[in-house]
Amino acid sequence: MGSYPPLKSLPAFEASMRLKSFALAADELNVTPGAVGQQIRKLEDWLGVELFTRTVRQITPTADGLAYAARIAPALQQIRDASHQLRDQSNHAVRFVMPPSFAAKWFSKRMSRFLIAHPEMSLHVGSSSVLLDFDHDPVDLAVRYFDGVDESLETILLYQGQAAAFCAPSYRDRLGLDRPDDLARATVLNDILHPWWEEWLGRFSTLTAPDIRAIKRVEIDQTSMAIEAAIHGQGVVLANPLLAEEDISEGKLIHLFPDQVVKVPSGYYLVWPKNCDLRAPVKEFRDWLLAEASDLGIKQQTPAERFRPGL
Repeated sequence: MGSYPPLKSLPAFEASMRLKSFALAADELNVTPGAVGQQIRKLEDWLGVELFTRTVRQITPTADGLAYAARIAPALQQIRDASHQLRDQSNHAVRFVMPPSFAAKWFSKRMSRFLIAHPEMSLHVGSSSVLLDFDHDPVDLAVRYFDGVDESLETILLYQGQAAAFCAPSYRDRLGLDRPDDLARATVLNDILHPWWEEWLGRFSTLTAPDIRAIKRVEIDQTSMAIEAAIHGQGVVLANPLLAEEDISEGKLIHLFPDQVVKVPSGYYLVWPKNCDLRAPVKEFRDWLLAEASDLGIKQQTPAERFRPGL
């Protein structure tokens, strides 16, 4: 028996322990669940202990498995960090992830400006509503929609969240929507990820709670889909003005009641790991993005004010 455990088994073990599933670990590692199971069995045979208790469609870490994972996790992280740092020394790529609605409605029309200004750099863009893990996901920077509180991250507010009412011009004219109380005869499109209708109607209309509950409502689980439904005359949506600006400029949407806007706790924040030594291309992209976001109404500090040299 060699002095090292089967090294190919360690990524399979770490992913299985973290995700509590051979199948999810297999998806992450781009192999089959059977291959993950075989690697775990090899590691168990070498160690002479069971690392997981297996039942139908479920695995449970054993006490030995939990203890072993805790011991090797720092070493695996060091290997990842050292490998990424060495690989990225001459890498001009920037990996950036943001919510789908932010990507479609704000970032996409600006992206080409960065690539034209920096032809030597490569930009890898992703969109996801799932909270990413900088320790395991190959991402340099991200935009996250949240309250900005996370001690593990550097955070800069790009845009404070707001809730404002939008609909197609034809929908407003057809229903005669002149004041918030008129929404009693409308259909409201409720973005279930950002459910602000009760607060908005409670603040700006004289409708009673039973009146509000009686309003016809369509529940939608994607912000961009809710906005598209409003564009096609299906009802009134509450959305961030940031996400509606392009559709308003093209005449697809109108801001129904410009003076009736609710500020919400969450906002779009640019984030990256705290105490992380960002590569020069990443800092270049970060500073460009902050300059692009300077027209969103949030006073940004300059990079010289906000960041120490060498950060």
